[in-house]
Amino acid sequence: MIWNETKECMSRDEMTALQSARLVKTVDYVYHNVEFYRKKMQREGLLPGDIKGIEDISKLPFTTKDDLRDTYPFGLFAAPKSQIVRIHASSGTTGKATVVGYTRRDLDIWAECVARCLTMAGVTKDDIIQVGYGYGLFTGGLGAHGGAEKIGAMVVPMSTGNSKKLITMMVDFGVTAIACTPSYLLHISELLEKENMIKDLKLRTAICGAEPWTDKMRQEIESRLHITAHDIYGLSEVMGPGVACDCSVHDGLHVCEDHFYPEILDTATLKAVPAGETGELVFTTITKEGLPLIRYRTKDITSINYEKCECGRTSARISKFKGRVDDMLIIRGVNVFPSQVEAALVDIKEVTPHYMMIVDRVNNLDTLEIQVEIDEKYFSDEIKGLEALTQKIAHTINQAIGLNAKIRIVEPQSLSRSEGKAVHVIDKRKLY
Repeated sequence: MIWNETKECMSRDEMTALQSARLVKTVDYVYHNVEFYRKKMQREGLLPGDIKGIEDISKLPFTTKDDLRDTYPFGLFAAPKSQIVRIHASSGTTGKATVVGYTRRDLDIWAECVARCLTMAGVTKDDIIQVGYGYGLFTGGLGAHGGAEKIGAMVVPMSTGNSKKLITMMVDFGVTAIACTPSYLLHISELLEKENMIKDLKLRTAICGAEPWTDKMRQEIESRLHITAHDIYGLSEVMGPGVACDCSVHDGLHVCEDHFYPEILDTATLKAVPAGETGELVFTTITKEGLPLIRYRTKDITSINYEKCECGRTSARISKFKGRVDDMLIIRGVNVFPSQVEAALVDIKEVTPHYMMIVDRVNNLDTLEIQVEIDEKYFSDEIKGLEALTQKIAHTINQAIGLNAKIRIVEPQSLSRSEGKAVHVIDKRKLY
C-alpha cells in the first residue's frame, strides 16, 4: 500500500501518545501564530505549557464556522500567505465564505488521507477512477483527485454538469471506480437503466460523500449497479474529503486520527460522552499548518467506537451520521432528521429514495408534507392501489419519526435531481 499501514494498526496507547505529542505542538503553534486563539486562550488563563497531552484537550476553547466567517478571509491562518499554495472555500447563508488555506505539506497529508480512504474502498493503481465531485473552490473534486493520483490510479476529472457525457465516458473508458455524492450516483444509475447501459459497465466500487446517506441507500446503489459503495467523510474547514471512510465491513467510518483528533460531546452540555453514545462530533487538527483548528464543532451527530474492526484496523470509527445539529427539524416538539425519512422510504419497493419534506405552520400548528416519488416500474396513468400505498408510506414514516405526515405521491423524475448536495427540506416557517 502507498501509505504507512502502522498508522492504521497502532495500539490505543501508541495512538494516544502520538496524538498527545502532536496536540502539544499544535497548541504552541496556534498560540504564537493565530491571534484569535491566543486571545481565546488568554481569556481562559491558558498558556501552551498548560496542555501536556490529549487528556488536557477539554481545557481548550471551541471553534465554530461563525469564527471562520468573523475572521474572513485569512484571520485564522497560521502560516504566512507566502506559504499557502492553495485556497478552497465554501459559501454560506450569511454571504461570507469560509476560507481554507493549505501549505504544500497540508496538500501532501490530504492526498495521503484520501489515498487511505480509497484503499479501504479497494481502489488500486490499476483502477480507472472517475471523479464526479465539483472541481474548483469546493474541496470534493481536487481532494478525491489528489488521493487517486497518490495511489497511482488513472483519474478521469469529470466533475459535474454533464451527466450524459459522464455515463458515456464511464462505459467507453472502462471506469472501475467513481467518486461522487450518493444522490448523484443514484441519479446516474437511473440514467444507465433508462439507456440499458448497466450491462456495459466495468464499475466495481464507489466512494460517496459530501452529504448524509443511510446504509439502506448504500444497499440500493449496490443492488442497482452491482458494485460496492463506500462512505467517505470530510469537512472543508477540517481538510476536505478523507477525514474518515468505511471499509468493506461497513461498521463505521475509520478516522485518520493520527491527523484529526475526534471528540463526541453532549449537544447540550458540550461535555464528553462515553464511547458508543451519540453526540456532536468535534475535531482538532493535529498536523495542519495553513489552517489548524482547535476543537472545531462540526454539528454532525454520531457516536464513536474504539474497538478493533473486523478488517484488522485499530483506528477509531464513527457511526453513520444521524443528522446535523443545525439540520434537525423540531416539528410539534419532535426532533426529526431527514435521514430518518430516507431510511424509511428505502424499505418501500414502490417508491424511490427521492423525496421532499415541506414544513409549514397553519393556525400556529406545524404541518409536514412529504412528497415521495413513485418508481417507474409501478407507475401508470391510473395507479392501482394509490390510496393503500399512501397509507403504507404514511405508516412507515410515522414509525420512523414519531409524527403523522401528509404523504403526496408524485410522478417519476418529477423531483429535482442534484449533482451536488441534495436538498430534501423546504421549511416555510423560516419565511414568516
